[in-house]
Amino acid sequence: MTSLWPDSDETQQLLRQAQAGGADAVNQLMERHRESLRHMIQARMDRAVAGRIDASDIVQDVLLEASQRLNEYVRDPRLPFQLWLRHLAKDRLVDMHRRHRLAQRRSVDREQSLAATGPDLSSVNLAGLLADRELTPAAATLRREFERRFLAALDQLEEEDREILLMRHYEQLSNSEVAEILGVSQPAAGMRHLRALRRLRQVLGEEPSSG
Repeated sequence: MTSLWPDSDETQQLLRQAQAGGADAVNQLMERHRESLRHMIQARMDRAVAGRIDASDIVQDVLLEASQRLNEYVRDPRLPFQLWLRHLAKDRLVDMHRRHRLAQRRSVDREQSLAATGPDLSSVNLAGLLADRELTPAAATLRREFERRFLAALDQLEEEDREILLMRHYEQLSNSEVAEILGVSQPAAGMRHLRALRRLRQVLGEEPSSG
């Protein structure tokens, strides 16, 4: 499966053009990351508020902020561009969840109590993102069923485990990229990933619980 994020070589070329004053390059840079950001944000939106706030609106805010801060970024690119963008998106999501849930806590919690018992997968369309045109209809059905189980299992994990699994298996980020995001060594990131996988397998019933 290919990465959720666009090719970095073309991104670097557009960044050089943008740094030289190319307005078209800035627009292209933002547009080519729009869908990746939307998928990344959808995968992390609180299901209780996802119906009230469109992921595309958050993406637009993130891209506007990125455009305004692009000169600041190119002067000191401490992170690869895609990791910088997703950092902006994560900050926006945290702020959005905090403000929205504080303002709507009563009505949101009431709706949660009335929700269907099955897992709500509407906020993450993994089946669409991971669709393989070469799959037979039967194989595609099996994949969708696996994805449903995967998402339902993720919902039962702690935030730290859920986040690293989304980064590695949804965004297809490398271990070194995940380590950079988390601010830990690559071995530490690898161990966190392995622990998260083990807990996911336990939830899926593929391993006996160790405790």
